[in-house]
Amino acid sequence: MTAQLNSDPSTRPSTRPTARPHRRGRASGGCDPAGRRPRHPRAVCDGTARATGATGATGATGPAPHDAGALATRFAHQLVEVLTGARPSGQLMRHTSLDGYGQLASLVRAGALRRGGPAGRPRLGPVHDRSPSPDAVEACVRVDLGRRHHMVAFRLEQRGPAGQWQCTAVEAR
Repeated sequence: MTAQLNSDPSTRPSTRPTARPHRRGRASGGCDPAGRRPRHPRAVCDGTARATGATGATGATGPAPHDAGALATRFAHQLVEVLTGARPSGQLMRHTSLDGYGQLASLVRAGALRRGGPAGRPRLGPVHDRSPSPDAVEACVRVDLGRRHHMVAFRLEQRGPAGQWQCTAVEAR
């Protein structure tokens, strides 16, 4: 009896997987229709993303206002990874001006953030930022490396026709 049930095509379960809807499609403006932030950080930083969701201005055509705190925090993590040797400095080349990259490269060569004993990862304190003008952000962060504590300060400015954020100065002690 089981052989007859299995041979009948109408009673056999389908072995084809059901199609799932495509979830990673790009909405216009680089933002998710639900109002979440885009996955790619440059979409927020370069001013091409549309303001949606939290600001209440859905469908606005102007650039999204920058969040100085989030921008400074994101760049501080990347900068500390470069200064400790966890990330190559070339990865920040396009996000720094010529003077800023020169300062960064000299800090890396001098070993500005050396590990002070058996420390796994650097621990960053809160990032303190201020915006002296709408197109500039100055920030500093305390970095704990084992028994040593360092301070890293940097300045980000909006530059170029696209308004991309670039690091123009960096200092570490």
